[in-house]
Parts: sequence; structure tokens; C-alpha cells
Amino acid sequence: MSTLNQPIAAGFTPGERDYIRRELDMFFSTYPTVAEGFMVKTWRGGVDAGKPKLSPVAKGLIDRGLMRLDTGSRAPRLFFTIEGLAELRAMMTDRRFADPKKFQHIRQELGIDPVPES
Repeated sequence: MSTLNQPIAAGFTPGERDYIRRELDMFFSTYPTVAEGFMVKTWRGGVDAGKPKLSPVAKGLIDRGLMRLDTGSRAPRLFFTIEGLAELRAMMTDRRFADPKKFQHIRQELGIDPVPES
């Protein structure tokens, strides 16, 4: 019965966890990093041309203060805030939310797992 009393990791919703896992998974044989942030598409035409095209999940993360939008660089990117990094660390330490083998590169970046010596 003690397993029922364990706190569920983080304030991320299931949709947010899915979005984060997709963004941090291998992409064309390249491992993304948390430090690089998440790329955000921009509107190509219309009244919003050039503005970031945010998904509802990304808007929710920004509204809750877990991520911030940086439009200063050429392409807009989403970065985790201090609170967001704490929630990401909690998510990555819980096997139910992130496979330790699949996201080993993120766990190493966050200092959860040791980085192997070269």
C-alpha cells in the first residue's frame, strides 16, 4: 500500500510529458540537449507571419512558468525555466515517465547519471 503514497513526479501533465519526450528523443541520429532548447516553427504568412507558432501544450508550459520563449535568436526556441528544470529532473528520474536507456543522454546532461569517461 505504500506505493499509493508516493508522489507522482512533477507538475507535467501527460500531454506535456509526451511533448517533452518527443522533443528530447533522437532526431535523425542526433541526440538533442536540454541546453539547446526546443525549436519552434514560425508562421509563414498571414497576419502572424514571422511570429512563433506555439502548440497548445507549449503555450501551457509557458503560461505555467515551466518554459520560456526566446525570440532573440534567428529561430525562436523554448527553454526550461528553473522550475521547469526541476520538474524535468523529477520526470527523468521516474522510470514510469522516461525510459532511462532511451533518455540516458538527458539524464547525463542533468547530472542524474554519470558521464562515461572517454
